[in-house]
Amino acid sequence: MTNPLIAVVDDDESIRRTTTFLIESFGFRAAAFESAEHFLAAGQLHETSCLIADLQMPGMNRFQLQSELAATGRAIPIIFITVDDNKESRQRAMQAGAVGFLSKPFRDEDLLGGIRLALQKRFAGTGDLIAVVDDDESIRRTTSFLIESYGFRAAAFESAESFLKSRQLGDTSCLILDVRMQGMNGFELQRELAGAGYRIPTVFITCCEDTESRGQAMRAGAVAFLSKPFSDEQLLQTLRSALRGDDGSTKSSG
Repeated sequence: MTNPLIAVVDDDESIRRTTTFLIESFGFRAAAFESAEHFLAAGQLHETSCLIADLQMPGMNRFQLQSELAATGRAIPIIFITVDDNKESRQRAMQAGAVGFLSKPFRDEDLLGGIRLALQKRFAGTGDLIAVVDDDESIRRTTSFLIESYGFRAAAFESAESFLKSRQLGDTSCLILDVRMQGMNGFELQRELAGAGYRIPTVFITCCEDTESRGQAMRAGAVAFLSKPFSDEQLLQTLRSALRGDDGSTKSSG
């Protein structure tokens, strides 16, 4: 699987078009449907990680849609959108299991926040904190955004020293670590963590891959060694493997 697929179900063509464009600008994949019936019949149902659905549409209503999804065994988080926002409708939607309720027109940041919350509920990795330690600000920013798009939490640090002093150290479930950094390098940080008793699955990343560095990282217990730039799919597969552990169990950070 690559980026999560966000489905938009709305009988208003302009809403479908602008909302899917916005979703894609966040870095997700998007698919649009003019009715709940079309969405349920689509081949993309099994891929959908989050559903954004209009509250009032011709044909199947929101309760029927939620019931149909439940009957298929697909726990797809739903964000309802509406031009007729009222306390009763909002309350009934949330009680029925919706993860969000947005009034049209909604702000870009409100939609992004709703999607991130939905993905946290959707993915098995919910609650896992992934720490990114890299002295390149652009790498920290893009990698953190990608991690959050998968439904994980992310924390970024510009140096090994700042990570060691952080409050997130004890909560970190997986560490994405640059090999070469100013100050303490990636291998030195890994040794420091091991000496302190932390067993955090570590993924090394580098723009200067060589056989010696890769071998050193893997011998030291790294779960993966990725060359920059790495693909979205590579990162997701690596995170899942790191969190699952080679034996299929969840690894502990402390």
